[in-house]
Amino acid sequence: MLVIGNGESRKHIDISKYAKTKVGCNAIFRDFYVHHLICCDRRMVIEAQEDGNYGVIYTRADWQGQFEGCQVVPELPYKGDTRPDDPWHWGSGPYALLQGAYLAHNFMSDPVVEIIGFDIGNNEGTVNNIYKGTQNYDPVDAKPVDPSYWIYQSNKVFEYFDKVQFIYYNNTPWPKIINNVTSKGTEEFNALST
Repeated sequence: MLVIGNGESRKHIDISKYAKTKVGCNAIFRDFYVHHLICCDRRMVIEAQEDGNYGVIYTRADWQGQFEGCQVVPELPYKGDTRPDDPWHWGSGPYALLQGAYLAHNFMSDPVVEIIGFDIGNNEGTVNNIYKGTQNYDPVDAKPVDPSYWIYQSNKVFEYFDKVQFIYYNNTPWPKIINNVTSKGTEEFNALST
């Protein structure tokens, strides 16, 4: 199972060679086919449906009825009382990770979720997204998004799905040590024979 974010760390990763199930976010369909496409933004749902390079689209329950054939993003597996615990404040990336965790947990005897493109910031002071400056995305010089919600929400997924092994491919290790999360460099993902 591969969960794909749109951080710039995946810029030189060819995921077309990856034969297993893929869960991706937003505009990834522009470049690669994914089996499960998470689009929390209505504009991305519209663009994806016009393109058609995906298996199933998942979007927020609030507007699922506006889009024929869309599924609803998975429910959070826990209840919390902070702002990052509110499902409305979960974006496509954390929901993609949650979808991948559910699929791995429910359909794999030895559940492993590999993660690429989940960048937790950059040193350039601008938005870190492979699609920046394109339709439905921030301009290339936009300020970066604070990754604190993404980190918090991803940690919730890791902690809840403690029987799933998560492998995080990025040249910056995951910021918290969690027993079922292993950090590896992106070059190790490129070296995989899939």
